[in-house]
Amino acid sequence: MAITYHESTRVFTLQTEHTTYQMKVGRFNILKHLYYGKKVEGSSMDYLLWYPDVGFSGNPYEADTDKCFSLDIQPQEFPSAGVGDYREGCIEAVNPDGSRAADFRYVSHSVSRGAYGIKGMPAAYDEGEESETLLICLRDDATGLELELKYGVFEKEDMITRAAVLKNTTSGTVELEKLFGVCLELPFGEWEVVHFHGRHAMERMPERIPLGHGTFCISSKRGTSSHQHNPSLILCAPETTEDAGDCYGMLLVYSGNFTARAEVDQMGQTRAVMGINPEQFRFRLDAGECFETPQAILGFSGEGFTELSHRFHRMIGRHICRGKYKYARRPILINNWEATYFDFNEEKILRIAGQAAQLGIEMLVLDDGWFGKRDTDTSGLGDWYVNREKLPEGLEGLSEKIHALGMKFGLWFEPEMVSEDSDLYRKHADWALRIPGRKPNRSRYQLVLDMSRQDVRDYLFERMSDLVSRARIDYVKWDMNRSMSDIYSAKLPRERQGEVFHRCMLGVYELLERLTTAFPDLMIEGCSGGGGRFDAGMLYYSPQIWCSDDTDAVERLQIQYGTSFFYPVGTVGSHVSASPNHQTGRETPFETRGVVAMAGSFGYELDLNLLPDEEKELVKAQVADYKKYYELIHQGDYYRLNAPGDGRDFVAWAFVSEDKRQVLLNLVVTHVRANAKAMFVRLKGLDEGKTYRLPDGRLLSGGALMYAGLSIPARPGEYRPIQMELVAQ
Repeated sequence: MAITYHESTRVFTLQTEHTTYQMKVGRFNILKHLYYGKKVEGSSMDYLLWYPDVGFSGNPYEADTDKCFSLDIQPQEFPSAGVGDYREGCIEAVNPDGSRAADFRYVSHSVSRGAYGIKGMPAAYDEGEESETLLICLRDDATGLELELKYGVFEKEDMITRAAVLKNTTSGTVELEKLFGVCLELPFGEWEVVHFHGRHAMERMPERIPLGHGTFCISSKRGTSSHQHNPSLILCAPETTEDAGDCYGMLLVYSGNFTARAEVDQMGQTRAVMGINPEQFRFRLDAGECFETPQAILGFSGEGFTELSHRFHRMIGRHICRGKYKYARRPILINNWEATYFDFNEEKILRIAGQAAQLGIEMLVLDDGWFGKRDTDTSGLGDWYVNREKLPEGLEGLSEKIHALGMKFGLWFEPEMVSEDSDLYRKHADWALRIPGRKPNRSRYQLVLDMSRQDVRDYLFERMSDLVSRARIDYVKWDMNRSMSDIYSAKLPRERQGEVFHRCMLGVYELLERLTTAFPDLMIEGCSGGGGRFDAGMLYYSPQIWCSDDTDAVERLQIQYGTSFFYPVGTVGSHVSASPNHQTGRETPFETRGVVAMAGSFGYELDLNLLPDEEKELVKAQVADYKKYYELIHQGDYYRLNAPGDGRDFVAWAFVSEDKRQVLLNLVVTHVRANAKAMFVRLKGLDEGKTYRLPDGRLLSGGALMYAGLSIPARPGEYRPIQMELVAQ
């Protein structure tokens, strides 16, 4: 059993292959956190708890004269509110009598096989019921409110999931203002935090800083997980590196507003919490109603960041991503956006598709501009009807011609948006989120549809399903190109306006679930201006996400590096684009663009007809190489061999097969120097006892390649790549 409970000690122990998570029902039935870290057996870790008398830290009434027991210093599984713990808490609620206190104590628990689900939201699943679920029931005796804590133990993946359900078992109304499903306590040690900030076209930039006294916070209140902060966090020891040291990862399986906070308290203890952002959130629970939190995934590594990343990669790949393309090879695609933008017709698209087919590319994706009155980004969103001036034979005619070339056909949508200049908005202005009496904030000349409304979702499903079925659509690129604001639903009463953000997110999930259920072979790629909604919640519905609108290969080195800490390479949409690059104007070799794009789900974003013959031959070679290395890239282990900006003149990474017999080393020179030194790289993840053949015929042991390393002569010219396959003999 991965989950055990000892009645005599009242200790819960959650075991994975390499980690232990332990908690205890302590005095007064308070559920205490004891330990999370490297696997230990045969010991109760309650000896770690300490009970000093701390001034101005009060004591539960039951403690009587014991001034050494205080919630303000105790590590807990679910910190309550208003009852003496002044640190970051997990709940804020207005009770039926107007009070705001909540004090949850242990009542009961149950253990079952398989993974728990969350109503209306994505969660880690387990098809083989190899995982286990622990449900712990807590109760606030004063109000009667009940809380269920959910723990999922994925033993082979070394992962633990957390979520919570608040049940209004009172006879009145509870107004929930905050509910987090996860709290991680680190009572000892000094810690640093790694988070992933950014902006549009420059997402998931890692930043590592020491935690000091007070609270560190990242968040989004944009209606999406956002370009600015990813819903993920790493807490690590100061000495932690890629290959050594303790580190904890927290990843929220949610795509809307979130917050993640880490507090160092007066006693030097660290507490981290994560969940829906409480700003602009207020959820009304009438008697008998429940509220479920999004799931958070927790991981621990005592062997540094690389092992932590591998555990999250396996968890997401096996237990978050779903559908046909979870394992099936995804087609290599060509997207017309940077080739044509809005200026296209059927003839242009077919020219691009015809050339692509000749070069071995397997799918044409028609991007923005095929519908309504859509020649610029100022109109047409919401009118999901084909523009017959651009496509006289409609999508059906174009799709038939694309398929006749032996290619699949994909289509861009932005379902959650509406243009003010659209037939849909003129007919249903109340379907858009906007506050009565206020002019709305504009972004890209579009407003956000109220996805909490069933009629909105029904319209979108009808239009999308009609087009997908009649036009034989194989792939949908689901975009979302602005942050949400002016949050007000014409459908909800005044007292429920604080629910709009979350209800809209639930609506997006509901529409995605309907679509994937109706079309199980349809591949969906998520997108939000590139990486504005790159999170585990969206990966539940789309096995890959457009990583960034920045297609510059050199910039992508940084973006894809940061993304790799939590997300598997196979989830990263990455394309070869034109040079000079459309976002930066940078010129890079065609080979370099190919090597960088292969660190993801591979495709092209340019007009192939404009390429010289030698670059067309390179396309053929890249397509062949990607097919050859597909399983290695998507199923192998990914190793960051150095970090961008670490002082070296290159960035290197590698893929290693599960059996350690095949290795793909990739390197891009980022700074060319006169009289340059050789580039020195130590590989990782090899079998030190195996002998590997290099492309030049040399035979070197895995130990030599990992511990002594490989010296690669410098190459002249800017941004030159190296891609090298090593095969065990």
